[in-house]
Amino acid sequence: MSEHAIEFLRGWIGEKVHCQHSQAKLEKQAETLARECAAKAAEVGIPLEDIQEEVGDIQELIASRLEEAAEADENRQASIKAAE
Repeated sequence: MSEHAIEFLRGWIGEKVHCQHSQAKLEKQAETLARECAAKAAEVGIPLEDIQEEVGDIQELIASRLEEAAEADENRQASIKAAE
């Protein structure tokens, strides 16, 4: 995968992927974001195949990042409540 494609994907995920608490919402958001990512990558001249060659299924990657964000948010909320 080209360095340009890697930088694009990291930046795009960092900008777009935010926590969701419901599994149904998470899956729907992952699907939507995967389509948006593919479209944006194409706009900047990065074939989706280049990205998928490195990371596999982009929707699964985004879903994983959403789950991580949700877990981090839950941990942060638990810490705040424990400190109160």
